[in-house]
Amino acid sequence: QVQLVESGGGLVQAGGSLRLSCAASGRTFSSSSMGWFRQAPGKERQFVAAISWSGGSTYYADSVKGRFTISRDNAKNTVYLQMNSLKPEDTAVYYCAASPTGGMRYNGYDYWGQGTQVTVSL
Repeated sequence: QVQLVESGGGLVQAGGSLRLSCAASGRTFSSSSMGWFRQAPGKERQFVAAISWSGGSTYYADSVKGRFTISRDNAKNTVYLQMNSLKPEDTAVYYCAASPTGGMRYNGYDYWGQGTQVTVSL
C-alpha cells in the first residue's frame, strides 16, 4: 500500500512557476509508476504527467508539454511536478497517484493523494 501527500500548491500570477511535491510512504513506491492529474471545478479529472518507476520514461499531456516537468527521487520517496509558464487554465486541484503499470487513464491508478490547489491569476 502507498500513502501520498501533496504539497507546494498556491496562488501564482500567469507566467510564474510552482513546484509540487508528493511524498509517499509504503514499501512499493520505488516500484510504482507515478502520475499527476488535475481537476478543475465542473470538469473531469485530467491526466497531466506520468513517470515510470525508474524515472527513465516520462509522459505529458499536450497541454503542458514543454512547460511542466515530472521527476522522482526514489531515495526520498518523492515525486515532483515543476510547472513553468503557468496559465490561468492550469488552475485546478492537482493530485498525485501511484500505479503498478502507469499510463494516462486515472482508473489505472490505485492510490491517490488528497490534492493541492493551484490557482493562476491574470
